[in-house]
Amino acid sequence: MSGHVGGVLGYGPYAGKTDEVFASWKRSMTELAACPNVVVKLGGMMRRLAAFDYGAVVTPPPSEELAGYWRPYMETCIELFGANRCTFESNFPVEKVRTGYASLWNAFKRIAASASADEKLALFSGTARRVYRLGDA
Repeated sequence: MSGHVGGVLGYGPYAGKTDEVFASWKRSMTELAACPNVVVKLGGMMRRLAAFDYGAVVTPPPSEELAGYWRPYMETCIELFGANRCTFESNFPVEKVRTGYASLWNAFKRIAASASADEKLALFSGTARRVYRLGDA
């Protein structure tokens, strides 16, 4: 299981290098996607400052903005691994420092808006149920 979209970093030596970080991350994720036993958790983007410095704003970004920040990473994961090897996840209560629970999940719904019904089922529950053996998936 690859957590938090593969651990993209946007702080320290990676700050201000969004394009370079994305290109390097995508190469690594493409290589990882070749391993059929790897599943990616799509979430955990709040604390790594991967796409945006959430601490620099007075109010939490709405779900539209969150989806915009995260879409390049999450859609790339879905394209590389397929919906059956990706699952949306949250880090609540940790993420409540920067967003609300509804905004977080609404951002995920916006990212998955163009997915088929089967893909949405996999992304929002099926993959997690199968991987964590939570019952019929």
